[in-house]
Amino acid sequence: MKKQKETRWHKLDNTAKIFPVIASENLSNVYRISIELKEEIKPELLQEALNTVIEWFEVFHVRLRRGMFWYYFETNRNKPVVEPENNYPCRYISPNENHKFLFRVSYYQNRINLEVFHVLTDGMGALTFLKELTYQYLRLYDEKLGERVEAKPSRECSLNIEDSYLKYYKKSDAKGYKTRKAYQLTGKFLPPTVMSVIHGHIDIADLKRACKEKNVSINQYLVANLVWSIYTEYLNRQPSKEPICVNVPVNLRNYFESTTTKNFFAVLLAEFEADKENLTFDDVLEKISDNLKKQMTKEHMEELISYNVSNEKNRYIRAIPLFLKNIAIKFIYHNSSKAFTTTVTNIGSLTVLEEFEDYIERFYLVLSVAKKQNVKCSVCSYKNELVFTFASVLADSNLERAFFRNLARAGIRTVIESNGVYNEEM
Repeated sequence: MKKQKETRWHKLDNTAKIFPVIASENLSNVYRISIELKEEIKPELLQEALNTVIEWFEVFHVRLRRGMFWYYFETNRNKPVVEPENNYPCRYISPNENHKFLFRVSYYQNRINLEVFHVLTDGMGALTFLKELTYQYLRLYDEKLGERVEAKPSRECSLNIEDSYLKYYKKSDAKGYKTRKAYQLTGKFLPPTVMSVIHGHIDIADLKRACKEKNVSINQYLVANLVWSIYTEYLNRQPSKEPICVNVPVNLRNYFESTTTKNFFAVLLAEFEADKENLTFDDVLEKISDNLKKQMTKEHMEELISYNVSNEKNRYIRAIPLFLKNIAIKFIYHNSSKAFTTTVTNIGSLTVLEEFEDYIERFYLVLSVAKKQNVKCSVCSYKNELVFTFASVLADSNLERAFFRNLARAGIRTVIESNGVYNEEM
């Protein structure tokens, strides 16, 4: 008889503690990473691959439990089930449904979707899981490939579940995030539960050329282009008392030695004050790039970790019952949410193991919207293509049009793809 999986429990990482408190049908805190293959998905093989891979990732093989002082994870004895995609992306994942799992795997034609409740892990942790799932699926799909490549975790796979925030915490007097009210993107909304998704497939060679001409990074250029589009479409190039503030998450594994599959990221704030009318794109680009450069230091990342962990380290806060902590966390979150206009998450240039490259076409990343952020953006690239994605619950596509048209004016080739919500050409 097969031995029953041992029940274990472990703590949520420092960042994850907020997500169970604020998550709801209207604020899912779920993101999607997809991988597009060159052949149509065979669901029975994808299910078989998931059954294997879930055993390799303790961080995914859990359910969420409520304790006296904090939420915690416990081993989930159920099996996750692969489903056909039949709804809009990034829907709420209830801890009491979905076989108690905090992620879901679905498929559509030749695409595999992994949707993850942020309480489990960040984009890099999810990407590791999705890659391993895809590798195992392809081993099953192509028998010759399966004979050459063993059905075991690849050398890319990290099974580390440490809380790297605690590992790199240093006590300091670091200040928290700004809570100054930012400009908000508002307007007529799409019907409830409907979300528009628009992908821009951008030629990386063209984008790199434009960035080199301006002496900025790809991320700085894209964030600045988004801010410029908000400035032109929403502010009509007029001054505003409220700054345009873009939430820019960064992977802390690039600054600290960590292979954790849990959350390990920090948030930078790209802030632009429209203090006069008719500013140019170069004006915006200069301010945004300088703003981000000043924050992208290891010292600043240490300050952010210090601030984030300090409350968890406070023995008086630790002793407060969970229901009271929840009240305080909700208040702090709703107060701080006003400080952002939107988000741009860039998970970088993605690679796969050489033996699987010929089977994989591209990756996608989609974020769920948030309180005060009716539009969110995400970026990922693979080989010669970068995909910039808008997720929006607003009923018009003016911002998306402005963004991609500005790229076109700079000679950057882009092909638009959407889920058809707007039913109109870009």
